[in-house]
Amino acid sequence: MKQILYHGGSHIIQIPEIREPERTLDFGKGFYVTSSQNQAERWVKAHLKHKYTIGYVNSYEFDPEAIPSELNVKLFREANDEWVDFVMANRLTPGFTHDYDIVFGPVANDNVYTQITLFEGGIISKETLINELKAYKLVDQYLFHTERSLAYLRYLSNYAVII
Repeated sequence: MKQILYHGGSHIIQIPEIREPERTLDFGKGFYVTSSQNQAERWVKAHLKHKYTIGYVNSYEFDPEAIPSELNVKLFREANDEWVDFVMANRLTPGFTHDYDIVFGPVANDNVYTQITLFEGGIISKETLINELKAYKLVDQYLFHTERSLAYLRYLSNYAVII
């Protein structure tokens, strides 16, 4: 079943591309999208407010059923033990990389990241972290990590977000 995915950013992006991030991200480098239009808008307003007066939410069509078996896809249905390990490896391990073409799972937004910081600092256990995360309504994110995975996103449209 086809779905609409959104990317919030400083530019209109008709042709998605893999970019090196300025900071560490949950699933590593690549092109991030979400099924939440609100999340894309919130990202624009929160992350671009010091550099820009306008941002954009781009929309794309994605059909998960069209993904061939040759692509390596990782699906995290929830913020569980494996997800925490994966996010921590991407955020904290210098040079860490993975061989997934597409990764799907919850986003560690600012509220969640507070809990992750407590875990990183040894203040709470992984079990406590996961229990805390269950209290949040986590938004999803998709990472298109490789050039070949980007072929499965089809640009639809964009709209401006005043910051």
